[in-house]
Amino acid sequence: MNFSLLPNLASLRLPNNHLTDIIPLQICALQKLRHLNLSHNYLIGELPLCLQNLTMLEVIDIHDNQINSPIPPELGNLKRLIYLDLSFNLLNGMIPTTLAKLKNLAQLYLQRNFFNGSIPSEVGELKSLTHLDLSLNNFCGKIPHELGSLVMLTYLNLQNNSLQGTVPEFQMLLKLNYINLAYNHLTGNIPNNLAHVRYGFFLGNEGLKEIELSKRISRKLMTVALTPNMSRELMAIVIPPMAIEFIFYLVLCFCCILQRRTMSKQLETKKNGDFLSIWNYDGRIAYEDIINATEGFDIKYCIGTGGYGSVYKAQLPNKKIVALKKLHRFEAEDPSFDQSFKNEVKHLSEVRHRSIIKLHGFCLHRQCMFLVYEYMERGSLFCALRDDVEAVELDWPKRLNIVWDMAHALSYLHHDCAKTIVHRDISSNNILLDNKFQAFLSDFGLARLLEPNFSSNLTSNIVGTPGYIAPELAYALVANEKCDVYSFGVVAIETIMGKHPSDIILMLPTLFQDDIMLNQILDPRLPIPRQNSVIRSIVLIVSLALACLSGDPKSRPTMKQRRWRPLERGSMKLNVDCSWVQGEHVGLVAGILQDQTGQVIDGFMREVRASSPVQAEALAVLHGLEFLKFRKELHVGVDGTEKVQKENVKCETNSLTVEQSIMGWAEIPCNAKTIIE
Repeated sequence: MNFSLLPNLASLRLPNNHLTDIIPLQICALQKLRHLNLSHNYLIGELPLCLQNLTMLEVIDIHDNQINSPIPPELGNLKRLIYLDLSFNLLNGMIPTTLAKLKNLAQLYLQRNFFNGSIPSEVGELKSLTHLDLSLNNFCGKIPHELGSLVMLTYLNLQNNSLQGTVPEFQMLLKLNYINLAYNHLTGNIPNNLAHVRYGFFLGNEGLKEIELSKRISRKLMTVALTPNMSRELMAIVIPPMAIEFIFYLVLCFCCILQRRTMSKQLETKKNGDFLSIWNYDGRIAYEDIINATEGFDIKYCIGTGGYGSVYKAQLPNKKIVALKKLHRFEAEDPSFDQSFKNEVKHLSEVRHRSIIKLHGFCLHRQCMFLVYEYMERGSLFCALRDDVEAVELDWPKRLNIVWDMAHALSYLHHDCAKTIVHRDISSNNILLDNKFQAFLSDFGLARLLEPNFSSNLTSNIVGTPGYIAPELAYALVANEKCDVYSFGVVAIETIMGKHPSDIILMLPTLFQDDIMLNQILDPRLPIPRQNSVIRSIVLIVSLALACLSGDPKSRPTMKQRRWRPLERGSMKLNVDCSWVQGEHVGLVAGILQDQTGQVIDGFMREVRASSPVQAEALAVLHGLEFLKFRKELHVGVDGTEKVQKENVKCETNSLTVEQSIMGWAEIPCNAKTIIE
């Protein structure tokens, strides 16, 4: 909508319209606007600074959205503002003191956000204020005594914060008929002058002596009842009203005690629409505990960001450290979304694998959702590979274990779960490491969790991390296990290279024609491996990864096919290659052994001394022949009844001639690239 065409618009009311994206800046062109209502939508981003230009505004109602920013101090310039409701958002930071300039403000609602710091004393300058709600935030410090000067105040709600100290006298708040200070850290006595307040709530303050009012009423009633000279008429006039008042307070106390007991018994805590569940947790926890532990998901606690949300580190009241995956809110129009979310979480909680991150629980909240995971000390594989110190500590055996562990985890998700789980966002950011560099796959199943109608065969949007997404998703939007296989191939090569293999991926269409040099595959920060078992595993991993990166999804292997298995009888092919560093006379030769189906069986890698690339090629052939002979001598994968023939093989590479007697079945071409066994 082009708001510039409506210069005389005085009222803009768009509640419950499923509006998304940020608040359009074009609204700021409506200079005569007096009433703005964008409540109950899905607006994100910041409160526009240009709202300060709408000096005619009297009402701002943007509650129940996903606005994620501090309150701009410039809002204090809206001198005509009477009503401001920013509740039920993701607002953070401190309340700007400039709001004290809103002398006409009568109602201020900022509840259910992530504000922190102390309540500014300047709020006491809002002399026209009748309603003030700052509940369900992270305010700390004392309740400012300046609030006692708000003589027009009838409603005050500060519940569920971290306020400390005593309750102010509030002697001038004669119009106050509702006060809620429950679930803070207040101490001392409830002031006597609050006895006139019709509705007062002070539960959840362990140091607050909240029974004084009922004690005084009880003593007053007994004094009247036990006076022997009091006439029956006077007793008939005095006792009934006091008895009713006493019964009212008894009922109120009973309801409060019952509510507290109910809440303390719930391990799954439901508060004002919030749902929090943590399994196998050795204590009680509430939504506010999580919010307090992260200071309202402050960015200083953020330890990573992915396609589905951000990860925060939090310490629970029992000192246990967990990782919180704060999810982007994908609200479904279907009212059954919440139940679907809970069902999928339950399904994911049943996933049990030693290389898959453990899911502890979840929170379903009107403004935010998060999952509670086991915390990994080393962070992500992505960060470890990009830190030179950790990358060196992450030696070849550790890197190989990471790749195999991820292969087994994916095989479990694809083939061994009751329902196939397609990850859809496999990347080095979603592989986490503990203090021993053991790898764990995270973010599994989030696609199905956040999209109730998600099918593993079809999705309406591309989900994943750029650089790891299978190419067919760009045009076919088909998400299945083969997409995960492609992403795994990228991560596998990245683990060996120490960086994202973007150059190799671009070269894949001409890989065997242009010849990727082996020194491009190995992370130069690590020494060249010497152990045969390590060398063979590296060659295998690179070969498997290249197969996973096939542009044709049908030609990619499944994760189950990639497990170690015995050799089958039949012809096998050994591809050899070499690299040579000019001036250093050092070469690297390697070979990959495949069966008749293309399955990688084994491999080798050697560092050699070579005076020229021609000699390096010849040495590659020699080591290939020795490798084949070595395998035959060990009788690996060969049927003992199979007839083996000997033949002399001759290979010429330019001026160098190499002769070797091997046990084989066919000829060796002279391009030093392929040996047919």
